Amino acid sequence: MTFQLVVSLGNPGSKYEKTRHNAAWWMLDTLADTFQGCFESKKPLRCDLASVTIAGQACRLVKSHDYMNESGFCVSAAARFYNVPVSNILVIHDEIDLPVGAVRLKRDGGHGGHNGLRHIIQQLGKSDFARLRLGIGHPGRASEVHGYVLRPPSVDDEAAILGATEAAMRVMPDLMQGEWNKAVQELHTFIGNKKG
Repeated sequence: MTFQLVVSLGNPGSKYEKTRHNAAWWMLDTLADTFQGCFESKKPLRCDLASVTIAGQACRLVKSHDYMNESGFCVSAAARFYNVPVSNILVIHDEIDLPVGAVRLKRDGGHGGHNGLRHIIQQLGKSDFARLRLGIGHPGRASEVHGYVLRPPSVDDEAAILGATEAAMRVMPDLMQGEWNKAVQELHTFIGNKKG
C-alpha cells in the first residue's frame, strides 16, 4: 500500500505559523521543498495542494484552508475528488502524548482527543487512515493544553521537533513504496533530542 494523499494538520495564518500545533505543516513544507512541489490554492477543495513524486510514487500534499477543528472538510473533499480510499491517506499531526522530538507511525484508531483527527474521522466516516505523529510534549496539566499547543516551542523543543521531522523525512520513501514495517522500525527506535 502506498499513500496518495499526505495531509498535515495545522491552523492557517501567520499568527499560528510558529506554534506547536503547526509542527505538521513544518514537515509538509519540507516535503514540498525536498520533492519540488509547489502549493496552489484549490478553493473548491478548501485546501492548498502540491503534487510531488516520492520514490517513484505520485502523491498530493494537502494543507487545509480551515482551522484545525474543521480539517475534515478538505480531507474528505480531496479524497472524493481524487478518488482516494481512506486507507491510502497519511495524516501528519502534532501529538501531545509523545515526548518532544519523538515520532511514531500508527494505523487506524481513534482521535485521542485531537480535534483535527476527530473532525477527519467524522467527515470520512472511517478511521482507517495512517498517522505520522510528531511529539510536541505535554504541559503537565489538561487545563494548560490549549494555550500550550498554540504557543511557539522553546528553542530546544523546536530543534527536537525538527529533528523528528528529519527522521520522518528519511522514511517517506519507504512509506511511499509500501514498506510500512521498515519505516515503523526505524522511527520507533529513533532517539533524537527528545526529553525523558
